[in-house]
This record gives sequence, C-alpha cells and structure tokens, in this order.
Amino acid sequence: MKRRNFMGCAAAAAAGAPASVLAASSKPPVLMKAGTQHSDADEVLKVMAAFGVRHICSRLPSRALDERWSVEGLVRLRERVESYGIRLEMVPLPLSSLPIERVEMPNIMLGRSPERDREIDQICQMLRNVSRAGIPAVKYNLSILGVVRTEPTRGRGGARYSTFVYERAKQEPPLTAAGRVTEEMAWERITYFLERVVPVAEEYKVRLACHPHDPGMPKGKGFRGVERVLGSVEGLKKFLSIRESPYHGLNFCQGTVSEMLENPAREIFGVIRYFGERKKIFNVHFRNIRGKFLNFQETFPDDGDVDMLQALRVYRDVGYDGMIMPDHVPRIDGDADSRQAFAFAFGYIQALLQSL
Repeated sequence: MKRRNFMGCAAAAAAGAPASVLAASSKPPVLMKAGTQHSDADEVLKVMAAFGVRHICSRLPSRALDERWSVEGLVRLRERVESYGIRLEMVPLPLSSLPIERVEMPNIMLGRSPERDREIDQICQMLRNVSRAGIPAVKYNLSILGVVRTEPTRGRGGARYSTFVYERAKQEPPLTAAGRVTEEMAWERITYFLERVVPVAEEYKVRLACHPHDPGMPKGKGFRGVERVLGSVEGLKKFLSIRESPYHGLNFCQGTVSEMLENPAREIFGVIRYFGERKKIFNVHFRNIRGKFLNFQETFPDDGDVDMLQALRVYRDVGYDGMIMPDHVPRIDGDADSRQAFAFAFGYIQALLQSL
C-alpha cells in the first residue's frame, strides 16, 4: 500500500471508521467518464449536457478530405461542442463499419494500389489537422464485411435484440466485392496501413482507436470468403504488435470482444485487464450480450451475461481514463430513434460510475 493510502487508513481506523470505509480508501480513483458517439447536433448536445455526459466522439465530419476536415473546420466543430460544456475527445475517420461496397475509403482493405496510397495520404492529413485543431484521438475500422447479423430476436418486454447465429447466416452473395481474402492477405493490407499511418499519429500525438471485427468468424471458414483477423483476442494482440506505439490502440467494444469468447461472463474481465494494463484501450463501447462466440444477442446493459459493474471495476483498476459509452441498443416499439433506449443506457452508465 502506498504511504498516502496507509496513512489515510490509519487515520480512519483511529477514528473508528467502519471496514467499508477502510477498504474504499485503498481503491484506485475512478478516472473514466461517461461518453457518447450519438451525435454532435446542437439538439443532442443539449440533452447530453443535461444528462451530465461531458465527453463525446463526434459524428463523421465528412466522407472525404474537404473543408470540414480542415484545421479551421475541425476547430469550429470543437468550439461548438465546447460551448455546451462538453469536451470533444475523438472524431471518426472515414473508415467506418460499413460493408466494403459502401465504406468511404474501400481501397485500403481492398489492397488496391495506387488508390490505397491516395486514401492513406488523406488519412494522414486528417490526423495532422485533428492534432492542430486540439482533438486528441480518432476512431476507425479496418473491415470488409461490416457488422454482420441474422434476424433480430425478442428480448425483455418484447424489445428486438440484434442477434447473430452463424449457422443461420445467409452467405449471399458468396463473395463480397473484395473477393476471397485469406488471413495473409488481410494482414498484409492492415500492416501496409499501419506502417504508414502510425508514424504520423506518433509525430502529431493523435491516438488511433481501432474497432474489432464485429462479429468474429470461425478461423479457416470465415464468412463470404473473408477471414476476419480482428475478430479474436489473439488477432487483436497481433494487430497491436505490428507497430508498437502508445498512439496505436483499440476502440474497445466490450460487446464485440464478448462475442469472441466461449464464456464471456467469466473471460471478459481478463481480456479487459490484459489490454488495459498495456494502455491499449483508448475508448470503450459499453455493451452487454447474452450468449457466446457465433451465437449471441445484444441486450440491454443489465440484461446480459456480463456483470457490467465488475467490468467497470477492472477498467478502474487498470487506470483507464477514457470514455465509457453506449453502442448499439435494443429496439423498442414506439421508441423513435431509440432515444429512450439510449437514455436508459446513459443513466445506467452514470449510476455504475457513481457506485464506484
């Protein structure tokens, strides 16, 4: 125990403090905060400010390198967000979770040169401008399939839970626009991107937060001809080792990582600890599931298999200081744009943070 904590415990003991107070005094501080990637529209920022959500990731400034990605455009975005008492912690790059046929910059994961070189050059310029505008981080995906799901299923109160069952997934058409993509091909394209982008992130001190593949697919079988190399814990470890840097890390979607596991209720805490202790978690999508690898539902945060309070304890213990944000939410009949479902998620996160 550190001397300061020891002296605090000793003073409390001398005053006859209960054991719970003594135990609490030795716990690490809670550095993380509620966040959102919901929107940066003025009407949404007003609601977030009222909820006490004071940290956000904005929506995508633009699909291409244009005026909204200029230093001046990004400064205007940051200052508008700050006018509501909210800090702009992160912006998305135009490398979203859309399928390759609709993603903003497809050639990076298609491995098509010289087109991918032009797209990477634009990404590097975006990073420079983000840094100059005073924004500390970006999030992105390196995906071909996008987010894959089967038919939704009914959950609590009849809400529709997003669901994936591999054996029921229709692999139609059998190949994407990328054709057949082996593990080796996927890693070559990812490595090509990282070797050019991470040095720029380091130079300009912008954290790169990559989202895992959602969901993982069985190794050797893949899905629609694509092997998903960022769909396993081992794959994420390899990804981070390609170009070691304090600015190269994860947009740690707890729901997606839980989907990789055979027993999420038991295994997820060790995964959080592994990446958290290495300071590779740059953002957290705080989502719960019921089920396991290749067969799961996305639930309300309090209705899944994972003890979400225990998960937050692990984030606290490893010193995570970023955002804890809702990601996907169940669909409720009559809940326009899932506003009430998101409000429930924000309240749940705030309550758990206060309980720590």
